Amino acid sequence: MHKYDAVVVGSGTAGQTAAYALRQSGMKVAVVEKTSSPGGVCAQSGCQPKKWFYEAAETIARCRNLTGKGIVTAPQASWTQVLKEKNRFTTVVPANTVKGFQQAGIVYLEGQARFQDHDTLTVNGQDLAADAFVIATGAHPMSLSFPGAEHLLTSDDWLNRESLPERILFVGGGFIAFEFAHFAVRLGPASCRAVILEAGGRPLGPFDAEMVDLLVTAGLKIGITVHTNVEITAIEKTGAAFSVHTASGRVFTADQVVHGAGRTPDIEDLNLENAGITYERSGIVVDAQMRTTNPKVFAIGDCAATVQLARVADYEAHAAAKNILADADPQKLVTVDYTAVPAVLFTSPQLGMVGQTEAALQQQNVPYRKSFAKNLRWPTYRRVGLEDAAYKILTDAHGRFLGAHFLSDNTSGMLNTIRLAVINGITAEALYKQSIMSPYPSRESDVIYMLKALSG
Repeated sequence: MHKYDAVVVGSGTAGQTAAYALRQSGMKVAVVEKTSSPGGVCAQSGCQPKKWFYEAAETIARCRNLTGKGIVTAPQASWTQVLKEKNRFTTVVPANTVKGFQQAGIVYLEGQARFQDHDTLTVNGQDLAADAFVIATGAHPMSLSFPGAEHLLTSDDWLNRESLPERILFVGGGFIAFEFAHFAVRLGPASCRAVILEAGGRPLGPFDAEMVDLLVTAGLKIGITVHTNVEITAIEKTGAAFSVHTASGRVFTADQVVHGAGRTPDIEDLNLENAGITYERSGIVVDAQMRTTNPKVFAIGDCAATVQLARVADYEAHAAAKNILADADPQKLVTVDYTAVPAVLFTSPQLGMVGQTEAALQQQNVPYRKSFAKNLRWPTYRRVGLEDAAYKILTDAHGRFLGAHFLSDNTSGMLNTIRLAVINGITAEALYKQSIMSPYPSRESDVIYMLKALSG
């Protein structure tokens, strides 16, 4: 039996954040990782690597928007070159992850962790006991049951393809499908076109429906088509191409089919029942302190039934670590607040949101005021040739922010401005006055035009 103060299961961004925080406080910490590539999805096949493709795609998008308006000929993209640069970053992640643990004095163990009981994990036949456990195993692509699902490329597969074909079909209308589709039509062959098939009535469910419609319209202009209420019945490989059959009888043909139907918590092999840990389809059930139904066990990141975003995972990891270190002192315990979680879809233009959607407020019968405009022709957008910019800001009768939504470039800056206002209780009128001296002209300075109607 090996005894530790804390054992962290998972070596991604959440697991690393928790492990380092606990170790820095003097705890004896072990990290268990079941794969041979420690470092997590975010660093190797998610947030970080996809940004290499996004930055190149965004540069191409800006140049194309300015063709004839200052740019004579838009540059030619090379998917292969971007892939090479991405790989320079990702290939060293596993070794650097292990090295970092070793230098910090954190014990690293490779193998599948399984709970034996409420107090014990087994890894490679070794029993590990600890005062606290942190589950940070992340998520993996959702299993799809229709015939031919094995032909689908995962996001990991797709971000490692040497080249892209002309016809790409994405199954599912979530983050992965939209971001990858925007990468493809800008970094793939000049004739590259993307199709997104969504099973539900609308894609990008967490986002404001009206803003999503505007993004879909913008996508049509560059060769991205979205179909909703599509039930896929089978995928067949026909020579070098694929035929995607649907319940309506329509058949879509593509050179490549990609899994974009979301991810599910990677918790199947942990034997959670043995430890008295409750879980649902959406993940491990936790309270506001990230504690599971087993008081000794915490769950953070994409394996928990919370919000699946990398920065949220880090936030949860810090909270879990603080609560483990609190020694049951109620005065030291912290809780996680998801009120102002920002989300950005890295398409071009970006779609970002914080707070609630208009539909959610209507469903809750919450009165609200709205400032909304689309196809903005402000100088900040005209000078970069962006024709599809839009915003929607929602407040209550007292000017407190209920939600903010942006379709733009540099969306994260505007989004963070509103997020900080929410956190600090700053009203629309106060933020309007405080933003008048923002560096001008910029996206952040445009916020005053968006807020003017709500500041009186």
